[in-house]
Amino acid sequence: MAEVIRMPRMSDTMTEGVFVAWHKQVGDKVKSGDVLAEVETDKATMELESYDTGVLLYVGVEAGSAAPVDSVIAIIGKEGESYEELLKAAEAEDKAAASGAEEEKPEAPKAADKPVEQAPAPAEKAPEVQAPVTAEAETTEDGRLKASPLAKKIAAEKGIPLHQVNGSGDGGRIVRRDVENYVPAAASAETPAKEKQVVINIPTFVGEESFEEVAVSQMRKTIAGRLSESKFSAPHFYLTISIDMDNAIAARKSMNEVAPVKISFNDMIVKAAALSLRQHKAVNSSWLGTKIRYNNHVHIGVAVAINDGLVVPVIRFADGKSLSQISAETGSLATRARERKLQPQDWEGNTFTISNLGMMGIEEFTAIINPPDACILAVGGINQVPVVKNGQVVPGNILKMTMSCDHRVVDGATGAQFLQTLKGYLEDPVRMLV
Repeated sequence: MAEVIRMPRMSDTMTEGVFVAWHKQVGDKVKSGDVLAEVETDKATMELESYDTGVLLYVGVEAGSAAPVDSVIAIIGKEGESYEELLKAAEAEDKAAASGAEEEKPEAPKAADKPVEQAPAPAEKAPEVQAPVTAEAETTEDGRLKASPLAKKIAAEKGIPLHQVNGSGDGGRIVRRDVENYVPAAASAETPAKEKQVVINIPTFVGEESFEEVAVSQMRKTIAGRLSESKFSAPHFYLTISIDMDNAIAARKSMNEVAPVKISFNDMIVKAAALSLRQHKAVNSSWLGTKIRYNNHVHIGVAVAINDGLVVPVIRFADGKSLSQISAETGSLATRARERKLQPQDWEGNTFTISNLGMMGIEEFTAIINPPDACILAVGGINQVPVVKNGQVVPGNILKMTMSCDHRVVDGATGAQFLQTLKGYLEDPVRMLV
């Protein structure tokens, strides 16, 4: 019997997926475990595998189009098997679910329900002549045009006004073929002729205003939604600390002479933060509304910039790993992130996040807390500046860090104590090796 394939939820924050490419076409044989398509989620481009064996009878989403989670995307069954009734039943089920959700919303009063004041009719008024009405697409009760997303996209690309397109779908809904077959109506013969215009040639100046609009990616949508929610719901406050990195610079140089992989300053910061979190459980926490979760494990998210956004792969149990292990794992996660090959287990479960822009010349900045964490550490670059040591002004290597804290969970003194512990580890790196 044919089986309906629906869009799975491929990440915890996914609401829809964009089909990059189909690996199987209608009529192809499919085995369980075969890759059907590549789908771009809010986190990465992932492979959609089949859980059924048979023949691909139907594909409901074109490459380049988006499909909401749980929507019908394909049907797999026996060769030559009829699937139309199954498809209709699935679509009817989706419509029923959608209409049920709509019924829960209060309906806006219709224009016909409003009392209308009638003015006295003037005597011997000539009958009004109504303008001929052209067939137009149906609209919803709130005045919006009924049109499929693909029809809207094609109309926007071709500059076609949707309100002039006749809809041939259910209830007058505009579909793809309506837009592709659209022919502009001829100008009305009753339109008065325009007056002849005088054209004045004006010299063209160098330079023109222009712009480019790019569709928002799934990743950018999620970044916007999650960080907006974090910024507007969590009361942020910020703590900045300066750290003398002279000993860290010397220690890193010595360690890299014997380390199997190159250890970076960021690796040292991850290790120092992980050890500090073990001592300050209140910072390694999450606000859950009616309760606060204090994590006993330390999973540190490390922000990685990629072409169209930002991902935060997670180094699990970072407090128990050596600097070489942290370095190797961070490098692997960053490479897979840039290649869009991360899996859900690579970015879920963080208890604390570090964002480092020091390698880009940024001296100091503040970051927005990455849910569900209570804090995020923003790391700047190491700058050589004059410092006072033993009463003398000497060159020093100073690193500034700013921690953003959720005041619902972390108080100022709590955050300051954590930063003091972190400062101690980085100014005396030998303590991290004990």
